[in-house]
Amino acid sequence: MRFMESEAPPRPPALIPERHPQHDLFICDVGDAVLKDVMPQMEHPFYSLSKKPETSVRRYEHNGNWLEVTPSVKGLATIYDKDILIYCISQIMAKLKLNEPVSQRVRISSRELLVFTNRGTAGKDYKALIEALDRLEGTRIRTNIVTGNEEQIDGFGLIDASSIRRSHGLDGRLIYCEIKLSDWVFNAIRHNEVLTLHRDYFRLRKPIERRIYELARKHCGQQASWKVSLGVLFKKSGSQGTDRRFRFAVKELAASDHLPDYMVEFDHETDMVTFTNRGTMKAALAAPAAEPWTGALDGDIYGDARNVAPGWDVHYLEREWRNWLGENEIAPKHAERHFLKFCQSWFEKRGRPS
Repeated sequence: MRFMESEAPPRPPALIPERHPQHDLFICDVGDAVLKDVMPQMEHPFYSLSKKPETSVRRYEHNGNWLEVTPSVKGLATIYDKDILIYCISQIMAKLKLNEPVSQRVRISSRELLVFTNRGTAGKDYKALIEALDRLEGTRIRTNIVTGNEEQIDGFGLIDASSIRRSHGLDGRLIYCEIKLSDWVFNAIRHNEVLTLHRDYFRLRKPIERRIYELARKHCGQQASWKVSLGVLFKKSGSQGTDRRFRFAVKELAASDHLPDYMVEFDHETDMVTFTNRGTMKAALAAPAAEPWTGALDGDIYGDARNVAPGWDVHYLEREWRNWLGENEIAPKHAERHFLKFCQSWFEKRGRPS
């Protein structure tokens, strides 16, 4: 079809088409699984939003806390590489829900992974999978945690190891991969620090759209709305582009209105971005939301909470914690430990009450 010189070619649809709408019978339980992601990954910009290899060290600082991400020689893990972790986390959470044993080592069918993440299943897609594993294994993260007068510096990776099995012969097609998740990722799963994603996450075309969705899911959750300045959103995104390009991306996202779960509005005068819950979240998810934890905390824990969050009313923090659990569909297995971590994080972000 030819176009007149004055006409622009039609734009592709905002979302990538569903490549596998009719899942094979032997993978339907995978294709219909609930997508899960760990919350720390949503909050911090660990992943590259570029399709070109990034080999420079990144460092982010905010309110006395810093995060440093060091890539391997093959580049920083990308937000598309993260699909592998989302798949692994989703499978582990499905097993935990059925009270089945889980471990840090996850064996995955390469084809099931590609179908789950709405990718093609050609030879180039299997090759890209191997390259993604290399970047995930090579990316290292170092961050500080400041408590009182002490600073703790921790280093960790996204995955600790990977093993690949492939058929011997001309095609050399991958059969399965075995991935060992890092302690950091696995501990977040065991403590139920996970959130459910919309299946259309894998249909978002642009890396920045995926990142903005993650931030909306983390901060807005099931609340009616979340308002944030464009500058703060830009910083949280980890984008290496200019603020002008980021502004354009947000405007375009607001105009197209295709972000799953949330409508996006951008106020040009105030530079504020508002995410409004579409009310589609529960309908879009395949599993019911976890019941919020409502039992009583051990009375001894309040003294520990006062130590990690000096100056704050621990009963106020408890109410905030319970509300947060409900909004984010979390049912902690170790409630006291989870509450203390919440109080510590609260104090690190806000300091003493004014």
